[in-house]
Amino acid sequence: MTPWTRQDALPFAREHGVLAVDSGGSGLRVALGTAGRGTVAQRSSAVPVRTGGQGIDPAHLLEQLVPLVSALTAETGIERLATVVVGAAGFSTLGDSLRAALPSALAREFGVRTTALAADAVTAYVGALGQRPGAVLAAGTGLIAVGTDLRAWRRADGWGHLLGDCGGGAWIGRAGLEAALRAHDGRSGGSAALLACAQEQFGPMPGLPGLLYPRPDRAAVLASFASQVAECAPGDPVAADILRAAARHMADSAAAVCPDGGEPSAGDAVCVAVTGGLLKLGDPLLAPLDAELARRLPYARRVPAEGDPLHGAVRIGIALATEAFTLPRDQTMTYVLNHES
Repeated sequence: MTPWTRQDALPFAREHGVLAVDSGGSGLRVALGTAGRGTVAQRSSAVPVRTGGQGIDPAHLLEQLVPLVSALTAETGIERLATVVVGAAGFSTLGDSLRAALPSALAREFGVRTTALAADAVTAYVGALGQRPGAVLAAGTGLIAVGTDLRAWRRADGWGHLLGDCGGGAWIGRAGLEAALRAHDGRSGGSAALLACAQEQFGPMPGLPGLLYPRPDRAAVLASFASQVAECAPGDPVAADILRAAARHMADSAAAVCPDGGEPSAGDAVCVAVTGGLLKLGDPLLAPLDAELARRLPYARRVPAEGDPLHGAVRIGIALATEAFTLPRDQTMTYVLNHES
């Protein structure tokens, strides 16, 4: 990104700013821009917003956000924030406190006129597809699918690594480690190749439960083994079967949320995109996934994701600022509040 100085940014000062926030497990990413010019500058914090018994903590989010916004306004000269969009992990199930407290706090702190609070799956969707009907698979450590026909949102999975996230990074890593342990025990279904990789990464297998179970980040630790499964897949049938099963789970979730559509050649055919870190596994996963999506959703058109969740939050902010927002609104997925002038 081209660096901006305050002198460069002076023309923006009279424009109403659009602030976009992506809040996830690795911290905050914030973008500031205008409806006419898009993103001008970005900042980030590596401190994740706290989640407690009352859900996502709005005071802690604001505490993280204020210094980032101060730095961005100083850098860009955009001093009038008209619209703020916050995409937050866990918002659909843990967002009550955010809905109750954050919009009024943003209005007091920054003079914001419109606040949108969205599930991170929604910002991932809008980043990938924009405001058009379709489905998006957000595939990283976890796995969630979101779709819309522009009348309502549908979601599938996203239940976490203990209850779901089937086909996600933690699911693949856990299946790979199970195959390694089967080989260690001499049980059927084991993989000597995955056992060797697991021992190299984690040490002797008898110590694996003690390394894994007490850790609060065990989903991420499991997901760290997914790349080993992908590396073994070309020469190991067990690893290849794990990735084919993951692809089936991913396509199941996409099919559950994708709206009906016409022929793939139609100009208004629904679109399907995949976004997230799991794409880095490459052809061992993506080839069977492409085949499963084509089989399950023959009427949909597979397209590359256009951007990430922060880009999606920017898109939502610009659409709201220009009165061009056409996506469904509800309490748990896309909550929009217009403040009194």
